[in-house]
Amino acid sequence: MIAFLTGRVAEKGVVHCLLDVGGVGFRLAMSTASLSALPAEGDEVTVHTYMHVREDELSLFGFEDVAEKELFEKLITVSGVGPKVALAALSSYAPDALVEAIAREDAALISSVPGIGKKTAQRIILDLKDKLGVPDLGTATKSIAPIAAAETRDALLGMGFTSAEIASAMNAFEGASDDARALLRHALKRLGGGA
Repeated sequence: MIAFLTGRVAEKGVVHCLLDVGGVGFRLAMSTASLSALPAEGDEVTVHTYMHVREDELSLFGFEDVAEKELFEKLITVSGVGPKVALAALSSYAPDALVEAIAREDAALISSVPGIGKKTAQRIILDLKDKLGVPDLGTATKSIAPIAAAETRDALLGMGFTSAEIASAMNAFEGASDDARALLRHALKRLGGGA
């Protein structure tokens, strides 16, 4: 297995990069966070990799750091979550935010990832909560009503915030679980640096 590659960034695409390693071009599918962390084209970089082998295809996935790679590897062990869906999850949320959502048993947030429905989100929580060794935050943190969370998430996405920023901003909300306006005010305050 190819654990990492060190080479020159030959091209940066929307969902991949081309890495020139000694004259051989490797195409790496990457999350948006990892792609944005890459240096400029022509610069040298080391990228952690995971090789996915199927009967009809070999695919290389690249990661900025080991933590992102390890979470990716755990996600693809869940039934119904393939490499592309796992990469979509890591493009939607930072690894810490995703782990926290699993700890909080926040199926609504996890199912907001393209390609993940409610049943798959619940399966991710069930399968990975113990494997990730996260504390049980399902009862420690007040759960937000799914409708309020969805309304707030949609409003913040409309304002141009990323999914990862929104997930982080909605943390530690202590108001009424179904009060979307209070949740929005709370999130905006955190996004503005006020908390």
